[in-house]
This record gives sequence, structure tokens and C-alpha cells, in this order.
Amino acid sequence: MTSATSAAADGTEQRAGRHIVVVGGGIAGLAAAHTLCRDAAPGTRVTVLEGSPRIGGKLSAVEIAGVPVDEGAESMLARRPEGTGLAREVGLGEDLQPPATASATLWTRGALRPMPRGHIMGVPGDLTSLAASGVLSPAGLARLPMDHALPPHPYEDDVTVGKFVASRLGHEVVDRLVEPLLGGVYAGDAYAISLESAVPQLLPVARGGGSLLTAVRDLLDRAPDPATAGPVFAGIRGGIGRLPQAVADAITTSGRGTVRTGATVRALRRTPTGWQLVVGDTRTPETVDADAVVLAVPAAPASRLLAPHSHVAAVELGSIEYAGMAIVTLAFRRADLGTELPGSGFLVPPVDGRRIKASTFASNKWGWIAEADPDTFVLRTSLGRAGEQAALQRDDADLVADSLADLHEAVGLAAVPVETRVTRWGGGLPQYAVGHRGRVACVEDAVERLPGLAVCGAAYDGVGIPACIASGRRAAASVLASLFGRSAPVTPTGVRGTGRGEGQSAYD
Repeated sequence: MTSATSAAADGTEQRAGRHIVVVGGGIAGLAAAHTLCRDAAPGTRVTVLEGSPRIGGKLSAVEIAGVPVDEGAESMLARRPEGTGLAREVGLGEDLQPPATASATLWTRGALRPMPRGHIMGVPGDLTSLAASGVLSPAGLARLPMDHALPPHPYEDDVTVGKFVASRLGHEVVDRLVEPLLGGVYAGDAYAISLESAVPQLLPVARGGGSLLTAVRDLLDRAPDPATAGPVFAGIRGGIGRLPQAVADAITTSGRGTVRTGATVRALRRTPTGWQLVVGDTRTPETVDADAVVLAVPAAPASRLLAPHSHVAAVELGSIEYAGMAIVTLAFRRADLGTELPGSGFLVPPVDGRRIKASTFASNKWGWIAEADPDTFVLRTSLGRAGEQAALQRDDADLVADSLADLHEAVGLAAVPVETRVTRWGGGLPQYAVGHRGRVACVEDAVERLPGLAVCGAAYDGVGIPACIASGRRAAASVLASLFGRSAPVTPTGVRGTGRGEGQSAYD
């Protein structure tokens, strides 16, 4: 798009009133810009600078065999208001849909087994359902009651999810239940991911000691009644990847905002009146002046941009690691399937040594995909976990072959796809290591000392869509307070949220 700002012959932007720049056009940055366009004082201009050729970050809707599908995140938590609220604000409310089925299985111990009911991120609370599922071996089931007899082992500080759960319930629960679920959120390792950040509901148990099984049952008993609380997840007809463009359209049609792609921010400078950004090619750089800046980029580029201004923030952000993954989308003629593909798909524990870590039967899960072409069946597989970079560097054809081989073994699928698509999300998911909340607190404290600057995105308080939107809105409120001495007002259409510890997959 063409920038709404004007530039002088030397490439320096001409200032006219308050100008806020959002660096990054993923959903967090777009949510921040949308909030700024709505809530900033009259005369304020907002510019989004996205370095890649498109907006949306890890949200992207495409077509395969003529059917619209998501190639990144495909759903969001509906019981958090930020995601569905933003969709309604930008005109997608009527297209919000719950999954047509949420019946998932685990491919483990040589068979597809039902996902046990009554758990929190795989930590069981319903032992009857767990035993009936066959997910754990007899030895794994026999280990569980020891939780009631074990002495308290309170952790004063943070601990990994895997270490804590294994200490109470045994490694098999972690390997076959917690790992596949937590891996779907972070593409990471349960023995390396922070309990405080990833499953904060269990942190009081870790710090206070006592039975983990009892604590999970108590939490489940206090959970909202599914019959009245509504669907847990929501998608968008045509793909949740439609959301970023709808938000960008709302930004531009507001008359206050501009969204630019192919505009990489290479440097951030402090000026007497605010900030100056160096944008674009190093041979012909453009400078953009701003009264305030929101950095809505991953940890590494945020660290680089902040390095001249805050050593603490740069170092802490630079220590956050990321994991890559790939999504393989396969389209088949339904008549060729030759086997039943029940439910919404299956997860794969890494301990089973398979190539894929999950498969989603998209045509079963989303009614709008089945309606788009009843004769075509679309499914997705995901590959890649933290530390598996080499596996993801293989050719697209190899990843497709790996997916088909595992699908054949898991569900008997032998059909030849009519079209395939491989999408690689290199370094797409931040890893919330032990101490992540303290690390984020240090960054936030350091950035607060830089007037007119805020940060947001998946690296901080949750990787799910609602958490990222909440993060963007908090950043917008912060820079508005810095510029105008007030926070962004709460409006009927502007839902605010805390966004802490969401624990929902961006690639579920």
C-alpha cells in the first residue's frame, strides 16, 4: 500500500501531528494499530511497517484444490474475548464458527486411542477415562496413586512442566499425554517449558505441595459448565487467516492508519521529540519520524532494535529461543480415501518416534471446508519440534512423503493426494523456558523507562491469538498513556484482557 505519510527529497518523513508507528504486521501489531486508530486523540496518525511481503504473521489463509484453508493457526480460544471480539469489530462476526467436531485421538502405543476426558494440558483428573483410553501402560497407571502418598516437594521458583508432573505422576504421563498437547502449543519439550508461563493453573500446587491429581480434579470441578459456557474454540469461515486482512482494512478505512508491507525496520533512533526509524534497503534508506513506537516483532529483531537503548531488554529478549515447524496440507478426492477418517484428527507423542506430531482432518473439523467442496477432503499434518531444525530442512516432497507414510500406518490412508502444499514456519514459536515470566518482567520494566515505546507479541504472555491481541492492546494503551497522559479508554467494542498464561496452540 502507499503510505499516507509524505517524504521529502532526502527520504525524511514530514511530520504533521502525532504519529505512532507499529513495527510488525502480525496479529499483535495489527491489534495495536487498530486500537490506536480507534482510541488515539484526533489528528493522530498510525503507520504499520511490515517487513515481509504480506501481513498476518503466522496467520495465513490460502486455497488448495480450490478449497480455502488455513496454513497457519486455524482456531482460537472462544472463551477468551479478545479474538472473537476483534473479529466482530472488523465485520467477521457472522463468519465465526465452532468446530463441527472436537473428537480427537492419540496415536500412541501402536493404535489410535481416545483422548482421555478430564485433564489440564494432559495432566489427568479423570482416572477412569484415562484407564479406559489405553493411552498409559498398566505400569504407568499403577504409578499414578503414588501421588497421594508422596511427600510435598514445593518448588519456590519456576520449574519445567515435565519435571513437576513426572515427579508426581511419573514420566509416562508426561511422555504420552502432556508432551503431545504441550507440543502442539509451543512445538517444544515439556521438560524445558516453564510451568509458570505455560500451565499457570498448576503453579500453586507446585509451590505449595500436595496431590496433583486432587488439585486437577478440583480445578476441573470449578471449570465452567460446557453446556452453558459455549464452544471452547472458534474458527472463521474461509480461514482464520482472513482476520489480519480484515483488521488491516479497518485500519486504513478509519482514515487514520496506513499499512505498509516490504518495509523492514533496520534501526531505531532516539530523537529529542520521539523516535526515528530507518526503513528499507541499506542503499536507499528511508527515515520515518514517530512520536511513539510499538515493537510487535519476534524477540530477536526486537532485541536488535532495542540494543542501543536498553542493554537489559536486548539481552533478555535475545535469550528467548524459537522452534520451527512445517504444516503439510493435503487434498484428496473423497471417493479415493478408502478408509474412514473419524473425528477432528490425532496427536502423536514424540516418544513414539513418528515423523509427524499431529494431523487435523480439516474437512471434518470445519463445516465450511466440507461445504466448499463436498467431493474434496482436506487434512493437515504438522512436523517439527524444538531441536529438529535438520528435519525441517528436507525437501517439500520428503515432508509430504513422511506425512503420507505416517497417515497410512495410523489410519490406513493409501490415497494419492490431488494437491499438496508445504508451509514452513521457521522459528515461528517462542519457547517459554524456566524463568520466562521473570525475563518478561525485566523487559517490560526496561522498556517502561523509554518514553513512547512499547513491545508486544507472542514472545511475552501467550502464543495464542487472543493472548497476542491482548498484548497488542496493552502496548497501544501504554503509548497512548505516554503521549497523552491517559490509558486507552474501554469502549463497548474494545474488549480488554490480561492475556497471561493462555496456553492455547497457535497451530492447534
